[in-house]
Amino acid sequence: MNHSYRWVIVAAGALMTCVALGAMFSLAIFLEPMSIDTGWSRAGISSAMTLNFLVMGIGGFAWGSIYDRVGARPVVLAGAVLLGLALVVASRANSLLVFQLSYGVIVGLAASAFFAPMIALTTAWFDTNRSLAVSLVSAGMGVAPMTISPFARWLISAYDWRTAMFDIGVMAWVLLLPVVLLVRQPPAAVVASDGSMPSPATDDPGMSVGQALRSPQFLVLGMTFFACCAAHSGPIFHMVSYAIACGVAPMAAVSIYSVEGLAGLGGRLLYGVLGDRLGVKPVLITGLAIQAAVIAAYLAVGQLEQFYVLAVIFGATYGGVMPLYAVLAREYFGPRIIGTVFGAATMLSSLGMSFGPLAGGMIYDAYASYSWLFIGSALVGLGAAGIAIAFPPQPSRQRLQMA
Repeated sequence: MNHSYRWVIVAAGALMTCVALGAMFSLAIFLEPMSIDTGWSRAGISSAMTLNFLVMGIGGFAWGSIYDRVGARPVVLAGAVLLGLALVVASRANSLLVFQLSYGVIVGLAASAFFAPMIALTTAWFDTNRSLAVSLVSAGMGVAPMTISPFARWLISAYDWRTAMFDIGVMAWVLLLPVVLLVRQPPAAVVASDGSMPSPATDDPGMSVGQALRSPQFLVLGMTFFACCAAHSGPIFHMVSYAIACGVAPMAAVSIYSVEGLAGLGGRLLYGVLGDRLGVKPVLITGLAIQAAVIAAYLAVGQLEQFYVLAVIFGATYGGVMPLYAVLAREYFGPRIIGTVFGAATMLSSLGMSFGPLAGGMIYDAYASYSWLFIGSALVGLGAAGIAIAFPPQPSRQRLQMA
């Protein structure tokens, strides 16, 4: 394979994360019309997203372990088949329980087959520009609110929520199944872009999975990832409903979600470049602090223009920091067990993501307001920045093996 094929892997990974995570997060667009049509509570519908993240966490760990054994293609093929199937079944659900199981469980399992394995595969293909490459794969998540979410809103307006969800499921099959054929493992030795071999610092340190998961490096990584996602998941999921509650028109409220996605795309590129040049740790800590501040600032907005300003900052920060965790995992633990280790970190992040949607729905149902959601999320975000300060320096091979 030509060395430039690694950029095909990046493009395939970006498309997969866009479709899979875009389909999953589009539940925020379905929330209000589903509640009105079916009479299901917002908390009940939102709990499907909570299930998404819980299952995505367990699935990420399982798929990551399978990736380490058989490679990426079988994993993403299974994910593509399951994703379309889950959306088609959910679109025909006649009870809240059936919807929660189909959308919450199967969509979560399918989405987890793309993120951690494709990120792990990308780190294996790249020695230089690794932060940028991982950020570009993750950028698919930033493109999703500009593509899948407006498409879902248009379908709902033109038809109904069931037709919209069914069509998105079929679209997932059409887009993902051909792209699966492009997914390949890297050659045995991937050379750097300048022709040199990978440096000893990036060689596999020979840790076992058990040693890695018990190490201080993983504990700080996992706790930071958990708190970061717990902080932003609620504001992301309930942003459209919050804007509508503030008097913003529904289609304009969806555009706020799209602005966040566009800003997240730029943020991933910016933070990826900064991570390669300045180091991942200081860039991550700065981004987490900004994220906490902007979440708190949402309490003071009410106009569409104000939402747009904060959406740019919020989208850039939460989008920018997310790919950096995979780079830290690769630097700490090497390529041999990256799928399992990053899958375990993703499991913790998914547990964090699971709190926000359900908490926001419960808070709104109880108080008819989202204020406490944003207050609590901002405090958790500050905690994430504090934990990240404790990141130890990148360990040497000897210290890793002794951990």
